[in-house]
Amino acid sequence: MQNFVFHNPTKVVFGRGSIGKLSGLLPEGKRIMLLYGGGSIKKNGVYEQVVAQLDGHQWCEFSGIEANPEFTTLMKAVEQAREQNVDFLLAVGGGSVVDGSKFVAAALKFDGQPWDILAKGAAVKDAVPLGCILTLPATGSETNPAAVVNRSEIQQKRSFISDAVRPQFAILDPEVTYSLPKRQLANGIVDAFVHVMEQYLTYPVGASVQDRFAEGILQNLIELGPQVLDSQDYNVRANLMWNATQALNGLIGVGVPQDWSTHMIGHELTALHGLDHAVTLAIVLPRVMQHQRDAKQDKLLQYAERVWGLSPYDKDSTIDLAIEKTELFFRQMGMMTRLSEHNIGDDIGEAVAAKLRENGLEKLGEHGAITPEHAREIVMASL
Repeated sequence: MQNFVFHNPTKVVFGRGSIGKLSGLLPEGKRIMLLYGGGSIKKNGVYEQVVAQLDGHQWCEFSGIEANPEFTTLMKAVEQAREQNVDFLLAVGGGSVVDGSKFVAAALKFDGQPWDILAKGAAVKDAVPLGCILTLPATGSETNPAAVVNRSEIQQKRSFISDAVRPQFAILDPEVTYSLPKRQLANGIVDAFVHVMEQYLTYPVGASVQDRFAEGILQNLIELGPQVLDSQDYNVRANLMWNATQALNGLIGVGVPQDWSTHMIGHELTALHGLDHAVTLAIVLPRVMQHQRDAKQDKLLQYAERVWGLSPYDKDSTIDLAIEKTELFFRQMGMMTRLSEHNIGDDIGEAVAAKLRENGLEKLGEHGAITPEHAREIVMASL
């Protein structure tokens, strides 16, 4: 196992009625900005609950953060926050709202051009503190230090990581998921699944705790997925929410190599064609598994046996079947796992490779062995 430091100070308040505990989590004497998305929280009653908890606090609001949070939109939030002397952010929504709020928090304290945080990897040493109320289990952003931001006008989707933007608290009430459409629930399941795979499907380093935790989350998601789409059972939704948080709160990723090539390639597909993030992951991951089957052979066989219950009677056949089962699971979640199903033509391979080169992403994967040319091959195999 590799050396690591693990520290996750986000306080999680979980369960029915937990939004009612918000007031006690908010700092006294701070001017709070409530940030949210397209207004669904006003339809499902969450907004009303939050406003009731903000009584007695100075606060303002900013709405309209997109499903892939846009840099230009977030900069409007930064401008408003500066004008109104905001010194605490409250993100209410899914991972995109939380990610966008993290960028706003960083930009408010950043000495320079905020785009440099994303485009140049400029260090974020300080940020306005924030908390969040999660309405869509998927990204794990509620308890981690990472964020992804889109800039459509230049077809860029970039990320940054800083402990300064890790939420101070995260409220997780599974009942708020009852109003979510099946498409968003499916996206959340696939997103969480691939988050685990990016940290798990690399090469063995003797990290049995991380491996077993990861395999358990994957098995949970496979079991929960169909149930989530077919019912509003509280325990099913609660377990989905907690699995998605555990998938990317840092615990299963410490002390092990990580891949993230599926995400990097997927980000370019979103930037170029506007596909949902989880949709790109469902398209790309099976092809990355196939392309990297030799380098990942040991963990692929472990994954096949422990997650899917396959007997490794023949290594090649077992790996093929594990990849097939993975893609079939995504399709069970309603995902179209081929680019051609999204009316994307064969020029996409070179377009993705060119964007990776433009963004300086020349060495992807746990070994840094996936080049833009390899990414082109992976994308072309996804047609």
